[in-house]
Amino acid sequence: MNSTLKLWTQLGLGTALAGGLLAACGGEAGGEGAATGAAGGDTAATAGEGEGGAGGEGEGGEAAGGEGEGGVAVTDAATDPVAYGIALAVAEAHVVAARDAYAAGKKEAAAEMFAHPVSEVLVDMDPVFAKLGVADFKELFTAASLAANDGKSVAEVGKAYDAIIAALRGAAQKAPKSDATSAKVATGVIADQIERASAMYRTLPKNDSYEPYLDGYGFAKVAAAAFATNGAAIKAENPAAHARITEALGVLGQAYPGAARPAKLPVEPGAVSGASAKVMLAAAG
Repeated sequence: MNSTLKLWTQLGLGTALAGGLLAACGGEAGGEGAATGAAGGDTAATAGEGEGGAGGEGEGGEAAGGEGEGGVAVTDAATDPVAYGIALAVAEAHVVAARDAYAAGKKEAAAEMFAHPVSEVLVDMDPVFAKLGVADFKELFTAASLAANDGKSVAEVGKAYDAIIAALRGAAQKAPKSDATSAKVATGVIADQIERASAMYRTLPKNDSYEPYLDGYGFAKVAAAAFATNGAAIKAENPAAHARITEALGVLGQAYPGAARPAKLPVEPGAVSGASAKVMLAAAG
């Protein structure tokens, strides 16, 4: 417990909850960028401007939708599989970014990224998880953050990451049921992650800090991974969405070439925004 409290103090992440869990994320006052839903679900996604508003992290107010600091529609997540999937995807995006940042030598940023989902998503999602029978797994994020902060080996941090991913996959198995097909749900979640990555990228020309780039990188990676798993089903059900997602992921792959932020942005923000907008339109069709 003492080491956990010390970590939160070092990272400036706010008040620790019982058991060493985070209550408030000091570096991210606003939402994650995209709004609280996604095309294809019961709540429509709208573009935001990155974590904390147009100025990047630490600025701005609540995310669009106003539910949860991560821009996640918590009240919808108990019944809407898209909103539920988005909550899990946002958490996963942070830990993917954290893992890759750690491998790139960004220890402090990695420790912060592992910690952020606790306050941004998981604390708010506790009632939903309890209703759906998902066991509390916040301590896994704490353990991963501590491992990164303590400078453990890449392999050890990787094991902590793997434990989180296993818990997220288990939680996904208990998603709420609806009439939406699995392909439609996946399309909604992927579209949301693409728009979040786009929203973060739009802040970068006026914000040279690392965290917004790393957030966007995580969203882009999770969108790509989800598409690799669900692409065939999406293509069969919505060929237009499949084509637009393929195009957008190609653009995002250039925009976010790795976990380390490049000295010069490789893609014009307008190209990223345009690709995301096409995905949102196709996903809503």
